[in-house]
Amino acid sequence: MSERPPISPRSPRAALEPEQVPPPPKRSERARNPFVVVGNAIITIVLLALIGAGAVYYYGNQVLDSPGPLQQDKVVNIPSRAGKRDIADVLQREGVIDVNPWLFIGGVFAMKASSGLKPGEYSFQKNASLRAVIATIVEGKVVQHAVTIPEGLTSEQIVAKLADNDIFTGSVHEIPREGTLLPETYKFPRGTTRDHVIQRMQQAQKRVVAEIWERRSPDLPLKTPEELVTLASIVEKETGKTDERSRVAAVFVNRLKQKIKLQSDPTIIYGLVGGKGTLGRPIKRSEITQPSPYNTYVIDGLPPGPISNPGRASLEATANPARTRDLYFVADGTGGHTFSETYDQHQKNVAKLRAMEKQVQNDTVEPADDPQPASAPAAQTPPPSAAKPAAKPARKPVRRRQGAAQSAQPSRTVQQ
Repeated sequence: MSERPPISPRSPRAALEPEQVPPPPKRSERARNPFVVVGNAIITIVLLALIGAGAVYYYGNQVLDSPGPLQQDKVVNIPSRAGKRDIADVLQREGVIDVNPWLFIGGVFAMKASSGLKPGEYSFQKNASLRAVIATIVEGKVVQHAVTIPEGLTSEQIVAKLADNDIFTGSVHEIPREGTLLPETYKFPRGTTRDHVIQRMQQAQKRVVAEIWERRSPDLPLKTPEELVTLASIVEKETGKTDERSRVAAVFVNRLKQKIKLQSDPTIIYGLVGGKGTLGRPIKRSEITQPSPYNTYVIDGLPPGPISNPGRASLEATANPARTRDLYFVADGTGGHTFSETYDQHQKNVAKLRAMEKQVQNDTVEPADDPQPASAPAAQTPPPSAAKPAAKPARKPVRRRQGAAQSAQPSRTVQQ
């Protein structure tokens, strides 16, 4: 048995007092090293920073990805030279974002988009998040406005149409040459200069004409792409019906082959008013025979240039006209035309038109002594094979019909 140390007797009071506690151990020399102290402080700071960064990252993502306040899609214009704060104010005023502008700026920095914000007109989707809003502006997804240029307008009329459209800026420095613009539907962002629009239309026209010229009919009596555009511009003004273009083109092509005057009303009007496009009154009988480089009742062959800007469909129809022997066409009273190969048949078609006009107009317009409407090719100069000579001019006003070409210019009454 081990011997226990003898227990010395203690008084009750002494027994209640704690025994002496041994002193704490001394800190090692390494723990008291200043480098260790600094290192521990740095580790503590880094840990706190990481925790703070994580909290900020989580909160930032929540702010960037939370649904925005927009209740429906909205188009907003970001002005040029606008700074980040200006952009934030615009977006907040338009209801695209509902966060503090500084949070928007912070989101821009977080997405590294400080130098990528572009001015322009943007469409923001319903409930677009802050991240989506910033991405849209950075990617430059500006709104594209569809602008339709109708077929058959002159270059002057097209320039006037562009001048009336407020999405464009600047002015056109020079009216383009007739026939060098391609009528079509284009898309442009707001702020596009009008000169840029003209350049794009000219480039499109060159490309389309080159493509169509390569696919033209081998026996087409046209020597250059420019002549193709000139004839197509006449076809464009003569009819607005898709299913008639190739047949109207065939009439003019057949006349060119047989060296018969084209005798197209729209060329008379262009010779009188040029790029203005419309005469604003009926053609006078004296103007039908009035000498003009564009008057195809007077000149042989094609006029010196286009009388409008034809569209792709008219260019295609002119390059590949219908295979017919038609030499005449006249309005049929329903917006289209009636075609014929001979002068006699043409006279009968004209007579039908006159009877229809007489019925519709309740005998207010007298029948014509001259059976040929000026808008249809040639009764005044029939082909050599015609059975009858040209009729004498009427002494009284004659109603001339444009048929489907009425969309390009009004029907007219020939005046003495």
